[in-house]
Amino acid sequence: GLKFLSVADQTYHWGILDREVYLAIWIVVFALLGLYLLGKIRFENDEPVEHLSVPRLTLAIAVFSFVVYLIPGMWGAPLKALSGYLPPITTQDFVMTPGGGHHQAAAKTVEAGTVESKYDLHMPLGLHGYFTLEEGLAAAKQQNKPVFVDVTGHGCVNCREMEARVWGDPQVHELLRNHFVIVALYSDDKTKLAKEDWVTDAETGKVYKDLGRANSYIARTLWNVNAQPNYILLSPDGEMLVPVRGYDLSIDGFVEFLKSGIDKYHHMMEE
Repeated sequence: GLKFLSVADQTYHWGILDREVYLAIWIVVFALLGLYLLGKIRFENDEPVEHLSVPRLTLAIAVFSFVVYLIPGMWGAPLKALSGYLPPITTQDFVMTPGGGHHQAAAKTVEAGTVESKYDLHMPLGLHGYFTLEEGLAAAKQQNKPVFVDVTGHGCVNCREMEARVWGDPQVHELLRNHFVIVALYSDDKTKLAKEDWVTDAETGKVYKDLGRANSYIARTLWNVNAQPNYILLSPDGEMLVPVRGYDLSIDGFVEFLKSGIDKYHHMMEE
């Protein structure tokens, strides 16, 4: 239930369930569950727990172990095993992990003065980037770099897992940070677009007035993509460099995917 509420909180930008609030609720709930299993908490129709059975004790140990695992997350521990179920770490106010504060600062600074600053979105892992394809392509032309498009969503568990387990790899992170202009297209964001940013379906004439639907339309029409996550490598002119890559936790495969896009782009430039 909290997971689905958290997704709604992120897509509508309510700011209710920040990461530390979400974790605090989980820690309290599971701690109370552990006490219940030990018989320290009883409800009206419960019988007293005179002796603990082995299964009940085993469950209590598992629950309290989970609580202990969650606690460091209150200070910014990544908790990779739960990465797909937690709000992004950029929503957390206090991070003690090495570089965590710098990553947050970088993520919150990159949008300053750009169109996407009004969308209240941030790149993961301190990466810099954009949240509209138009601005990403324009930046790629200025920087003479290929574009890494991340078709993603606030409610996409696999997206968060990819970011934590694959993007967090030092080699992948370095390639993304130094060799690409990153564009994250959130397909479920409910932010209303300014009238000049509306997207019109060329075939039906339907007008998409929020960020998520506009991004979803772009992904469907340009790359035939209708799911998250999907990753597209483009030239600054919007030409696809290599085939689309979807959810795959192979770090070596992702590195090869990125390098093949870089090589193809350099080959295009030489021609």
